[in-house]
Amino acid sequence: MSLSEELERRLQAALAPQSLEVWDESKDHVGHTGAPKGAGHFHVLIVSELFAQKSRLARHRLVYDAVTDLMPHRVHALSIQALTPSESP
Repeated sequence: MSLSEELERRLQAALAPQSLEVWDESKDHVGHTGAPKGAGHFHVLIVSELFAQKSRLARHRLVYDAVTDLMPHRVHALSIQALTPSESP
């Protein structure tokens, strides 16, 4: 299982999203301090009802809680868009 697939599996299980997209952006970060080969850079767009009535910080904490043991070694950087269904594009 790829790391992208692992992130997706964990977020599905923890947050029951209506929609979830995970992009591996590692190739765009080659030479980055802490991950010189660029590995471990991801962007997540997740839409879940569980984010309703939660601040942006609380939403991000929910996402990080689902993948915390992967950071900082396997996942070096995680960019998060956490939305409710009514905020979804």
